[in-house]
Amino acid sequence: MRAPIAVALDAPDAETAARWARAVTPHVSVVKVGLELFCRTGPSIVDSVRGGSGAELFLDLKLHDIPNTVGGAVRSVARLKPRYLTVHASGGADMVRAAVDAGEGITIAAVTVLTSMSDQVLDSVGLQGPPIDAVRRLAALAVGAGAGALVCSPQEVAAVRSEVGDGVVLITPGVRPAGSDAQDQARVATPEQALADGADLLVIGRPITGAADPGAAAARIAAALPQR
Repeated sequence: MRAPIAVALDAPDAETAARWARAVTPHVSVVKVGLELFCRTGPSIVDSVRGGSGAELFLDLKLHDIPNTVGGAVRSVARLKPRYLTVHASGGADMVRAAVDAGEGITIAAVTVLTSMSDQVLDSVGLQGPPIDAVRRLAALAVGAGAGALVCSPQEVAAVRSEVGDGVVLITPGVRPAGSDAQDQARVATPEQALADGADLLVIGRPITGAADPGAAAARIAAALPQR
């Protein structure tokens, strides 16, 4: 049994990412490969970080294009067998549906509003009102198009759970243990609070990978959470 944490392997190279993965996978259920690392190393990074650990793969590419292109991209990465693959809900229902249709065996996770975006940033790109309004609209749109998971900040997770019910996996980045620096995240919460509000999977990066001993940091955070 491992904690419901996806460790964000935002490493400078494949060797570092693999070392972090080996250190944390005894304690967490998922490792996350983001866009920067995937573009730097290519698909081979998946085997490097997955190894023989049995940890699930979260491929966080945040696809956003016309439906046909996104469907083709999902088919291209399906051979890597990720458990989760992200697309932007703001690409619209047809785009999300194209990803779902192309991703047999993959849980498509629709990103609602990035956790780095404040009220002011949302307003500047034309999404008026507080983030929760945009998050709820995009969550309902994505689930209606077949998305099996949603990515939202921990500050909106309770409202999203109320909006979409219990059958959808809620993934929350912007999770910071008490006392940690929020860094470039605008909407954050502790792991315990995020789970209490209805999150299923917590994305945690720098509080673990930036520690002197990532394995020990993962074990410490995991020990305070229910095992799943």
